[in-house]
Amino acid sequence: MTQLSSNQTPRRGRVFPERQLLPEEKARRQAEWEEFNQRCQVIFERVQATLIKEHYDWFMFIEPDSGDYFIDPDEIVVRQKAREKHPDQLCLILRVNETGVCGRI
Repeated sequence: MTQLSSNQTPRRGRVFPERQLLPEEKARRQAEWEEFNQRCQVIFERVQATLIKEHYDWFMFIEPDSGDYFIDPDEIVVRQKAREKHPDQLCLILRVNETGVCGRI
């Protein structure tokens, strides 16, 4: 019967510590995301009242630079519509409802 050695100590910490982001970089990325989200929210709030009547719980992709938005009941279809018109742009997905939240928490 072979005996297993238990000389291994568990590793603690990050898998790749050299790839850790600096706090300044984390703060910069967070600020960029919040600014992007705010621009999308302005567009969403502008059209929410008119869309909620006929398209409740549909998916909505917003591209804030051009102000374009795409809606469809199927998430895959609306994603394709947005990628056809804006292939390299970052878009935000929301649901046409009171909060704009997709999915459950």
